[in-house]
Amino acid sequence: MKKCMLILFSLIMLTSSHITHAESDFYQPPKESKEELVMDMFFSLLLPDVQKAVSKFYSDSYIESPLVYPYQINILKMERTNGYRGFMFSVVIEVTPVFGAHNPVGKDQLTFSITSSEVELTDFKHLEDVELPPHLQDLKKR
Repeated sequence: MKKCMLILFSLIMLTSSHITHAESDFYQPPKESKEELVMDMFFSLLLPDVQKAVSKFYSDSYIESPLVYPYQINILKMERTNGYRGFMFSVVIEVTPVFGAHNPVGKDQLTFSITSSEVELTDFKHLEDVELPPHLQDLKKR
């Protein structure tokens, strides 16, 4: 699976002319393009590591773990860390964990180091808290 992730990640890097955005308007590939497909596969492969980090962070605050959906992942920065055609990467993403479909609990920035053999969370920054609606208040730990 790690090799597959590496291949998909490499394809994203090769098919995009500019995928790094640090402001609020995140890169979006053309709809129904091969690039969109590869990016969605990359997010799907990265999602278990994202979910694990988010679950750990919010475990002190909530009785359930909020979810991160692949379409709620935005790439802030993506780079090779060992030169051209090297297969070591650093990826900074922003996620919006939610309860249900549309009830955000916060905003977080995660940095991953990715090699052919592992995906490692190297930094987790909680950026913002969002107050839950009244009908979800019982999810908070007291």
